Formats: sequence, C-alpha cells, structure tokens
Amino acid sequence: DTQYSSIAAWGHSDYGQCDVPATGTTFVGVGAGMWHSLALGSDGVVFAWGDNNSGQCDVPEPNMGFVTVAAGYYHSLGLKSDRTVVAWGNNAFGQCDVPAADSCFVAVAGGFGHSLGLTCDGRIVAWGDNDFGQCDVPTPNTGFVGVAAGFEHSLGLRSDGTIVAWGRNDQGECDPPAGSLGFVSVDGGGVHSVGLKSDGTIVAWGYNGLGQCDVPSPNAGFVQVSAGVYHSVGVKVDGRITAWGSNTDGQCDVPLPNCGFSGVAGGGLHTLGLRTGD
Repeated sequence: DTQYSSIAAWGHSDYGQCDVPATGTTFVGVGAGMWHSLALGSDGVVFAWGDNNSGQCDVPEPNMGFVTVAAGYYHSLGLKSDRTVVAWGNNAFGQCDVPAADSCFVAVAGGFGHSLGLTCDGRIVAWGDNDFGQCDVPTPNTGFVGVAAGFEHSLGLRSDGTIVAWGRNDQGECDPPAGSLGFVSVDGGGVHSVGLKSDGTIVAWGYNGLGQCDVPSPNAGFVQVSAGVYHSVGVKVDGRITAWGSNTDGQCDVPLPNCGFSGVAGGGLHTLGLRTGD
C-alpha cells in the first residue's frame, strides 16, 4: 500500500520552520503554526521544529500514541489514540488548558489564543481567549463533523455539509457565502476562511487584500484545502499543490517536482506538503 512518507517545506525559514528533521520516519500528518511546524510519524510520535520561544516545539512526554496534530499560532495540540487532547506552548490565554470535563475528542484546531476540540458526540468545545466570542460555540452545539480555527475566529462543519462560523468578523471571515452547501472540510486563515466542497471546488471568504480568496482557475479537482495567515493552499486529485495569496517569502512557490502530494498545511509565512511514497 502507498503511504505518506516525506515532507517538503517552503517559504519563510528564519526560525528553521522549513528545516524538516532527517528522522527516517514515515510521516502521516503535518501542521503549521506562525513560525513553527509539526509532523506526525506513523509510529504516533510528534516532531516539532522552528520557533520555540513559547515551548511550542517541546512535545510533552510520553511522546507516543498521537493520531492527529494541529498548530496554533504559538502553541500546539495533539490528539491521542485514547481520544484525549494534549496542548503545549504559549498559554497566556489558557489555550493549552484542555477542559477536564471532556475526554473523548476526534479532532482539534488552534488559533492565535484559543483552541477547539470536536468531541466524539459531535459537539465543539472551545477554550482560551474569548475576547471576540471565538469560544462561544453557537447553539445547537450538535451534529458537527469538523472544526477549524483562524486568528480570532472559529469554524465548524456540520454533517449536513454546512459551515457555521463565529468570533471576530471584521473582514467577513465568519460569513460563508449564502446558500453554500456540500462542504466536506473547512479551515481558517488569519482573517479569511476556506472550505472544500464535495464536487472538488474551493470556496473562500473574508479578507482578500492579498488575493488569498481568489482560488485559481480551474477551481476543480481539489481533495484538500488549508489556510495560512495570508495565503491559501490546496491539493488536487493528481497530487499537485496549488497556492495563492501573499507570497512575500515564497510560501506559494511550491517546490518541484510538484507531484505526489497528499496533504498540505499553511502556516504564517511558510507551507508544508506531505508527499506519498511506495
């Protein structure tokens, strides 16, 4: 069977966030924060590199049993096989204080100063900074199948293919286009949001001053989407990555050969791609 294997990284690397560790590990997941990067090994071990001023790269022990990773701006989150969440790094707003009352999670997401978790029963739990209501999950808090966090806003994907968004909305980042249905995934950027539809198209909304919401043509054949702070990236069914928006540090310049990708994560000014191998 084909497995995810190597990671390609490009863009801003002053903090070493594009210096992928040479581990010999088969990677199965990636996450990109503001200035740091995360990777999940097939053995359940998390690797972290880049800026570590807040301890966001200091994975707590025991570093084992992880099934998903997510990067906030200056903190990191990991979901373990026992469905518990571990968080580390900047905790100025309590974004690493996972609520003890909830112990069965299936997904996690990190914003600037807040964190989100999707529970096994389809609820979203939010903790950390709530200055803009980004932790006030709208009711009914049921039927969610996906979760994502932007800078100071939050998004939830419902089982009916609709997206709900809340928190800071200065740029319309919480306003999915009216009548939008058929979403299968969602992600939050700095002040914009992106959603992938079941027909392989991407919809983007919010701040577009750098073109991060202008999905390149042809807008078709996408299988994954991710939002960086001011750029967006998508993986196509043929394994190519398409990137658009701010390119100040080359974060949209996908390295050649642009093929064999099955995963992607947009960070502050950098991007990570997960390549497949036999």
